[in-house]
Amino acid sequence: MSNSSSISHFLLLPLADTRQLQLLHFCLFLGISLAALLGNGLIISAVACGHHLHTPMFFFLLNLALTDLGCICTTVPKAMHNSLWDTRNISYTGCAAQVFLILFFLGTELSLLTIMCYDRYVSICKPLHYGTLLGSRTCAYMAAAAWASGFLSAVLHTASTFSLPLCHGNALGQLFCEIPQILKLSCSNSYLRELGLLAFSVCLASGCFVFIVFSYVQIFRAVLRIPSEHGQHKAFSTCLPHLAVVSLFLSTAFLAYLKAPSMSSPSLDLSLSVLYSVMPPALNPLIYSLRNHGLKAAVWGLMTRWFRKH
Repeated sequence: MSNSSSISHFLLLPLADTRQLQLLHFCLFLGISLAALLGNGLIISAVACGHHLHTPMFFFLLNLALTDLGCICTTVPKAMHNSLWDTRNISYTGCAAQVFLILFFLGTELSLLTIMCYDRYVSICKPLHYGTLLGSRTCAYMAAAAWASGFLSAVLHTASTFSLPLCHGNALGQLFCEIPQILKLSCSNSYLRELGLLAFSVCLASGCFVFIVFSYVQIFRAVLRIPSEHGQHKAFSTCLPHLAVVSLFLSTAFLAYLKAPSMSSPSLDLSLSVLYSVMPPALNPLIYSLRNHGLKAAVWGLMTRWFRKH
C-alpha cells in the first residue's frame, strides 16, 4: 500500500486515442485560450485606459477579467502540452499548484459575481445612494475581500486534500487536477475532513446563489416599475450579461460537484470541467461586450489606436 509521499506524479485523463484527434484537441484549446486572452486582455486594457469607464461596475469587471485569465492559464496550457506531446503526466507539485490556483480563481470569481450583483442592485434599486454605498474605497475593500476569500479557500482545500494518504493509484479521470478525483484515490477516512470542507464551500456558494436570486427579484421588480420603455431596456441591458455569466458559471459548477455518483462518467466529467473552467473565460468578454455600448466603444477605440500605430 503506497501513500501520497511515494507518488511523484499523476496521470490525467487522455483526451483522445489517435494522434489526429490529439492534434485537433490541441488546436481547439489553442483557439479557446487565444480568444480568452484576447477578449479579457482587451477588457482590462479598455477599462484601465478609458477614464469614462472608471466606475464600480467596470472596476469589478476588470477584476473578473483577471480571474478569467488566471483560470484559462491554469488549466488549458497543461492540456495543450499533453495533447501535443502525447503524454498524461503531471508532477505531484504541479498537481497541487493546479488545484490551488483553480480554486483560488474560481472562488474569487464567485465572490466577484456576487459583488457585481450587489452593484447592479444598488444602481437600480437605490440609485440615490449609489455614490455613498459604492465609493472608490468601498469598492477596493470589496475587491480585496473577494481575492482574500478565494486565497483562503484555496489554501484550506489544497492543504487538506494533499495531506491525505493515497493508495488507489495515481490516475485522475479529469482534464486537470480536481479535488473530487483526488479524493477517489484516498485510502483513509481522513477524506471526510475534506468532504466537510467541500460541503461548507457548497453552502457558501449556495448562499451567494440565494443572494443573487433575491437581488435580481428586487431588480426586476424595480425595472418593471420604470415608466419608459427606453429606461427599462437600458436597465435590462446592464443586468442581462451579468445574469448570463452567473447562470453559466453556477449551473455547470454545481452540476460538476453535486451530481449523483451514478451520473459520473469520464466523458460527462470532462465536458462539465470544460464548461465551468474553460468556456466562461472565453465567453465572458463576448457576453459583456455585446450589450454594453460603452465597453464596445472603448474596446473598438483601443483596437483602432493600436492598428494606427502599427
